[in-house]
Amino acid sequence: MRLVRGPVVRRRGRHRLRQALHRGARLTPTDGASRTAVVVVNWNRADLTARAARAVLDDGAADQVIVVDNGSSDDSVAVLRRDLPDATVLARATNGGFAAGANTGIRHADADVVVLLNNDAEPAPGFVAALRDRLDAAPADVAAVTGRIVLAGRWSRLPSAAAAPDGRVLRDHDGHLWVPSPDGEVRLNSTGVRVDRDGNGMDRDWFAPADRVADTAVFGFSGGASALRRAALDDVGLLDESLFMYYEDTELAWRLRRRGWRVEYVADAVVEHDHSASSGVQSDLFVFRNARNRLVVALWHAPWATVGRAGVRTLARGVRGLASGATRREARLVLAALADVTGHLPAHLARRLRETRVASVPRSAVDPSA
Repeated sequence: MRLVRGPVVRRRGRHRLRQALHRGARLTPTDGASRTAVVVVNWNRADLTARAARAVLDDGAADQVIVVDNGSSDDSVAVLRRDLPDATVLARATNGGFAAGANTGIRHADADVVVLLNNDAEPAPGFVAALRDRLDAAPADVAAVTGRIVLAGRWSRLPSAAAAPDGRVLRDHDGHLWVPSPDGEVRLNSTGVRVDRDGNGMDRDWFAPADRVADTAVFGFSGGASALRRAALDDVGLLDESLFMYYEDTELAWRLRRRGWRVEYVADAVVEHDHSASSGVQSDLFVFRNARNRLVVALWHAPWATVGRAGVRTLARGVRGLASGATRREARLVLAALADVTGHLPAHLARRLRETRVASVPRSAVDPSA
């Protein structure tokens, strides 16, 4: 089984889906709305990034659209500046990962609300306004709002006895396999982020039906479709750039929660996501960073019981994988991630202590599984 980017959905199909998911959306900002900036990070995919940014610009609800090129090795900067004359295009000299790219945009934003949008996500009309307006209307302790992310295309679940076919295959939280299918169903990517008892950060409602009604309260926001209150960022800081990519939104959610902030879900803020079109869900980068950062974030923020389970689970996954030729490469990467975390354990424990000192809410009072 291999996990690769699926076929691009036709523009007409995207338009019909956006209309169905977001009928009645207000397309213009209200008087007195908070000044809002949208940040999109690019790395060697100017085509995706221009599509996402253009949809925001055409919608007209954002006061600023900031595109950050994260040290691309191609002609992305020239293409983006040519194709997005109404956006601010910032060029970083090196690729510092999603966190560094997003932080560059946040620092440049002249706004009280900052929207983060993945470059491989296409927002429905009213996406920015829905996030901004909910944050404006929310209680002052709501730090962030996260949108409804819908998987691009249609999907069919394979029968349990069926072998995984070649091509693009995704797995839901229950272990069932799904494949692209023109006769399939529209499914959710995320209604926010939660963390299980083993420290795994995951999309809430992954592969649930697209019309699933989810609770407004949620532990964390998705960095691919969310809005952050500037006051909250001033309080706890920006995304942690040492994580490079993966788990940076979950880590920031932990910091927010431990300072008394909350996150809410906004069903009317819809994007359609071409899942992992930018990096791939089985690349070496994904496997190593995902395993490493899960352990690191648990060490910094989670109760010791969660840290212990995360470490044991990672070791077991690596050892089991070495016994199977099909997963040996992945197992080596997982064990390398464990070795990296162990080798820097004093620094991670020092960070845990610092987080404890600045927190106003004890770890035991935070439920990341919500």
